[in-house]
Amino acid sequence: MSLDTATVANITDRVVSHALQTGLFEQVNQAEPKNAPGHGLSAAVWPDKITPVRTSGLDSVSGRLVYTVRIYSPLLSRPEDEIDPAMINAVDALFTAYCGDFTLDGLVRNVDIFGSDGIGLDAQAGYLIVEGGEYRVITITLPLIVNDLWTEGT
Repeated sequence: MSLDTATVANITDRVVSHALQTGLFEQVNQAEPKNAPGHGLSAAVWPDKITPVRTSGLDSVSGRLVYTVRIYSPLLSRPEDEIDPAMINAVDALFTAYCGDFTLDGLVRNVDIFGSDGIGLDAQAGYLIVEGGEYRVITITLPLIVNDLWTEGT
């Protein structure tokens, strides 16, 4: 597989790499963690929904890849009043990239910011227990539109 090929696996790798390259996270997992994600700010990225979208292509099908990007911080981090500000800064940095020219070197047509083909870019804060540890989390929904993802048969 070429690095320039738009495939679900390649785009997933690039979304994970982008989050890691921000320098905001100790680690970025490519799946929802089953074990405790870490001691500092960490993230996980996984595909949540993959669907075709209508386009004008004659022999190709574009896709809508909806990713979950979840940010984790241990609830027992010190100082406690710095947990949410650090997480909000991470969301702000990611949203700045996602709302900008986020094409992953031309593989992605656009981020479906306002949800023209489904749910739009979104973030929801909450709490989660993972392997006995409690975490403050912010879960981002990242919908990507990708041109010519699959070849349509005749």
